[in-house]
Amino acid sequence: MPIRYLTADAVRQAERATGDLLTGGALMRRASSGVAQVVIGELRATGGCYGRRVGGVIGAGDNGGDALYALAVLAHRGVACTAVLLNPDRAHPGGLAAFCRAGGRIAETLPSGLDLVIDGVVGIGGRGPLRSAAADQFARLERAESGGPAIVAVDLPSGVDADTGEVHDPAVQATITVTFGAPRNAHLLAAPQCGRVEVIDIGIDRFGPSDGPAPRLSVLADDDVAGLWPVPGPDDDKYSQGVVGVIAGSARYPGAAILATGAAVSATSGMTRYVGTAADEVVSHYPEVVAARTLDDAGRVQAWVVGPGMGTDDDALAVLRTVLETDLPVLVDADGLTLVAAHPELVADRRAPTLLTPHAGEYARLAGDDVGADRLQAAAGLAAKWQVTVLLKGRITLVADPSGDVLGNDAGSSWAATAGAGDVLSGIAGALMASGLTPSLAGAAAARVHGHAADLAARSAPIGASALLGAVRPAVRAIREASAIG
Repeated sequence: MPIRYLTADAVRQAERATGDLLTGGALMRRASSGVAQVVIGELRATGGCYGRRVGGVIGAGDNGGDALYALAVLAHRGVACTAVLLNPDRAHPGGLAAFCRAGGRIAETLPSGLDLVIDGVVGIGGRGPLRSAAADQFARLERAESGGPAIVAVDLPSGVDADTGEVHDPAVQATITVTFGAPRNAHLLAAPQCGRVEVIDIGIDRFGPSDGPAPRLSVLADDDVAGLWPVPGPDDDKYSQGVVGVIAGSARYPGAAILATGAAVSATSGMTRYVGTAADEVVSHYPEVVAARTLDDAGRVQAWVVGPGMGTDDDALAVLRTVLETDLPVLVDADGLTLVAAHPELVADRRAPTLLTPHAGEYARLAGDDVGADRLQAAAGLAAKWQVTVLLKGRITLVADPSGDVLGNDAGSSWAATAGAGDVLSGIAGALMASGLTPSLAGAAAARVHGHAADLAARSAPIGASALLGAVRPAVRAIREASAIG
């Protein structure tokens, strides 16, 4: 089932609901034990625990308390532990006492030669960048990939906003982030800053309140995507599996047409129709596509993809208007979004399912303002304003529906940041909409496969969109085979 991500307020509410577990300190003991076990696992992976050297940068409050208790556990295991107290008078008293009893050392600065550093500066209540005293401690460290110590953040890397994922400057770059009960919004929205995220069960409701304020963030797991993906049943034919129509490209610029149509063909087993002046080029690449030059000759479809490379002249506007006046699901991308930005009435009152797929620049034209630091609110706000589904592209793709529910996906890399990759994503998502998936599910599932395809195609080397397209089928296969659906 989809993985829920929680806001800071939802986490606090879930913690308060545990009653004595919170007030009696059980949650903190479980959290600190979880941090210690993750650190122990990292040390064991590189030679064991005894005699290793671990430091901690410790702030005031419970986050610092978690880190101090974790350091105490490590000290009892023979690890040489050093803590820098940023606010000595406000350090967590219980955690500090446990750390000192275990033989931990307090210092003004982190010593050299550390194997690992625990970031216990601030947690989900932190706001803004690291203060200078904390920033100075982390600035002295070499990055882990350059031979410096791994950094394990408690709950969140300090300097990262828990709800928006905004990464302030300076902020901690974590190797691993250890969190508790359920992931926080920032663990997705600022995934590159968080490193590997480990979620420790400490006895709180991992799903949090279900009726919290919008936007509400979730992520589809691979099993979810595998279960959603359309596969032909015993009674299916090419029509019942979904017929998608693609309006893209031109005779002069056929690439967008080939990429979007090829992605639709690769994504599902139904039928793909193409409409446009690049018909000959499309059919030469994909002879199974049924091509026409005008909408009048297109034939019946169950969803449309419109926009990539189609141009923005009056003829293109007339085609877009005609498609959006139907009661069919429509995905609008690229040039189609430029036209919608100039004519928002085309989609603002549309009742049929509508998916807009902007990158940051296209979003700015649609919304009249930049995306800004809060991408989650940006996507959800536009979706609510226009009552459409908005897929905001990026390494972290966000798919917001008008209700305030947002499905996110971390591609895990930026290999898909290449010209034409958006055309491939549109073709995949449009084919899924034609099969009957909602725009939100189609967009999120397409983003998952799109990111995996980019990874498969790249294998640590740059790729173009053609290589990404060629990896769509292997990506679908890999996700299905790795799940219970395969």
